Formats: sequence, C-alpha cells, structure tokens
Amino acid sequence: MSSADVTTTHASRYWPWVLLRALPAAVVAVVITFSADHSAALGFVTFGALALATGAVLLIGALRALDAGPVRTVFVVQGIIAAVVGLLALVFPGGGLGLLILLVGGYAVLTGFLELYSGLRSRGRIDSSKDWIFLGGLTVLLAVAALVIPPGYNQPFVGPDGVERALTASIILVGFIGAYGAIAAVYLVIAGLSLKWADRAVAATAAESGN
Repeated sequence: MSSADVTTTHASRYWPWVLLRALPAAVVAVVITFSADHSAALGFVTFGALALATGAVLLIGALRALDAGPVRTVFVVQGIIAAVVGLLALVFPGGGLGLLILLVGGYAVLTGFLELYSGLRSRGRIDSSKDWIFLGGLTVLLAVAALVIPPGYNQPFVGPDGVERALTASIILVGFIGAYGAIAAVYLVIAGLSLKWADRAVAATAAESGN
C-alpha cells in the first residue's frame, strides 16, 4: 500500500474521533469561562470530566481507527492514563488544591509526552502526526503551568469597581484548564475537518482518474 493510500485510509477512519475529542474540551472551556467560581472544586469537576472523556475517546478511537502497531499501543496507554486520572479527580473532588495540581500536572506530563512521541514517530507517514505534536506540546505546557503555581499563592487586589478581591492559585489553575480546553477544542475542530476534507479530495481525484 502506498503512503497516499495509508494517509487516505487513516483520514477516512480517524477524522470523526478528532472532532469527538474536541467536544469535551469545548464544553469545559465554556463552563469555566462563564463560571464565577474558579475554586478547586470546580477544577476537580471540569478537569475530571475533560480527562475522563478524552481518555475514552482516545482509547476507543485508537482501537477502532488506528492500525495495529506502536502508535496505536501508545494511544491506548494514553487513553487509559487519562481516564484513570479523570476518574480520580471526579471521585475525590474535595481533595484540595495540592491534589488537583498533582493530578493535572501528572496527567499533562504523561499524556503530553506520549502524544508527542506518537506524532514524532509517525511524522511523514500519517497526516495526524502534526496534530499530535501540537497537542502533545500544548499538554506539556499545561503541565509546566500547573506545576509552577505555588499552592499558597494569594494576591489581593482592588477591582475596577473598588471591591477588594484576591487572585489565588486555584483561580490561576482553573483558568489554565479553561484556556487549554479552548485552544485544544479549536485546534481539534480544524484538524478533524481538514482530515475529512482531505479524504474527500483524494476520493474525488481517484474517481476522476478512474474515469
């Protein structure tokens, strides 16, 4: 099978899973954006839902749409890790900010580097490799952002309305989760539609050649 055939087969099977992966990221981004509560409790719920849903999509998508081999194995492992961490976050929503930072940081380090590995290993052979590299890098950045936040950070300030407020570690971390979800969702929608359109373009070209 030629590289073009491999790419077309991958695109035709994989693009729905890319779009499906964007859904939980978009929902989490919207919930955090429009929520006035950026406490650790909200962080546990939103991050847990995002990680669990993403893990399920990665796991099922890998088994149903990726060819057997190292890349599929890595995505299966990545999906399991994401689902387990997400489940832990949902089971222990009162675990405190320290646990939330640990879960977000651990999840982002492990899954980010696994996705980077998949992208680099399949570069030049699978269209999605560049998307995996971007998303892996984005997830690693989330890990860095989460792990450098001092858990006790609390910076008082006066808002434009004259009311005293405070910028806390939980507000920053939950904001990072929301920003990550928003960027990932937009990128995944573009990536999924690009795969879909590329598959249709190749199919149309093949049909014209056959005629």
